[in-house]
Amino acid sequence: MPVAVDPQSEFAHAVYQVMGAIPSGRVASYGQVAAQAGFPRHARFVGRLMGTLPRGSQLPWWRIIRGDGRSGMTGAAAQRQFDLLANEGVVAINGRISFRHYGAFR
Repeated sequence: MPVAVDPQSEFAHAVYQVMGAIPSGRVASYGQVAAQAGFPRHARFVGRLMGTLPRGSQLPWWRIIRGDGRSGMTGAAAQRQFDLLANEGVVAINGRISFRHYGAFR
């Protein structure tokens, strides 16, 4: 099933709902968000959708990371993500965050 990355789509609304439910101090992978939203196997679309969020969005985009615990971003954006997570008490070790310790969906 193709999934539209349109911010007004059913997929987008489901993803936004899951993102908004991830508590402070917890993280989820793109794949976990897709599965929780009812669209398993659409992790890449979650990432694409996050790229369309307007600046200043209240959705906690920084709580979504790759399945291997690394940021899905690079450079300054990745550093900003880890800084925001650190403000919530989430500690990255060697550039990775442990889902065992900080995972929202265990």
